[in-house]
Amino acid sequence: MTTDLSTSPLHARHVALGAKMADFGGWDMPIEYSGTGGVLKEHAAVRSSVGVFDVSHLGKAAVTGPGAAAFVNSVLANDLARIDQGQAQYTLCCDEATGGVVDDLIAYLNGPDDVFLIPNAANTAEVVRRLQTAAPEGVTVENQHRGYGVLAVQGPKSAEVLAKLGMPTEHDYMSFALADFEGTPVIVCRTGYTGEHGYELVPLWDKTEALWDALLAAGEEFEIRPCGLGARDTLRTEMGYPLHGQDLSLDITPNMARVGWAVGWKKPAFWGRDVLLAEREAGAKRLLRGIKAVDRAIPRAHMVVTDADGKQIGEVTSGTFSPSLREGIGLALLDRDHTEGDTVYLDVRGKSAAFTVVKPPFVDVRTRG
Repeated sequence: MTTDLSTSPLHARHVALGAKMADFGGWDMPIEYSGTGGVLKEHAAVRSSVGVFDVSHLGKAAVTGPGAAAFVNSVLANDLARIDQGQAQYTLCCDEATGGVVDDLIAYLNGPDDVFLIPNAANTAEVVRRLQTAAPEGVTVENQHRGYGVLAVQGPKSAEVLAKLGMPTEHDYMSFALADFEGTPVIVCRTGYTGEHGYELVPLWDKTEALWDALLAAGEEFEIRPCGLGARDTLRTEMGYPLHGQDLSLDITPNMARVGWAVGWKKPAFWGRDVLLAEREAGAKRLLRGIKAVDRAIPRAHMVVTDADGKQIGEVTSGTFSPSLREGIGLALLDRDHTEGDTVYLDVRGKSAAFTVVKPPFVDVRTRG
């Protein structure tokens, strides 16, 4: 392990389980637990039963003080007025000058004077810096990265696992409730990054290890599996969910990534509003689309996408082998005139491989809740 990497409160647990560890956003995190089956079995567990992920590397920040929610709403892209206290919202921190995405994050609305944010690991310091610089007098922005852990319990049996620990499970999607664990509060939010029914739990940092142990014990009858970030990536790609740094970035705007649904276009202000409105009106030159292999090939990030004549028309942003479909899938930024149903081509190990442009998700999980 590289000594300058941060570690989660579960690092010892991962090592004991024989996890393959790697740098993820500056944190030494488990990619897969090779001794118990690896990515394919972890992926299958989430699709069929239940898995638990340590995502404590994700950032945490508290924005508090009179008018804190109004301040957050004036800078982040989505419209907090769309949700009520006790609900969470996917939103974007965009650059004022370019409209590019500094980060995508989840905002928990505790009340008009209290918003809790979960940004991505590598971007937490920059998001906090920008918010602190812009915050009005009386509003405090505090980086609480190491104040809390985050555990994602995902899959059709996730509610049954939580119920065995006496935790709330009946609240609506993108809403949260407080639970008690060993005398301390745990946020239980009906969110996830897999497409399956699931929850993200936010315990105190020093309670994360005990909660992890309790979840694995409670889920034993459902054959719960600890899951690494490798399975998290295959699961989210099957759903077409973007990953910051690949499908969203300072060079890829919300319009290009087709996440305009997470932008409050009617709001009078948010970072990047003017440039994004102009781009929306003119039409982004490239758009994020799904691609699915026709041939036996797996797309990988940064592969060049061409048309039948060999002309470059885009670039793969995310690509993987889909364990559910047993074929190659990915996301690619394509010139806007290439759309669903078109055939495009990638050079995969020196051979031209055909892919069909499709609309994600690649896997339909709607019937599973």
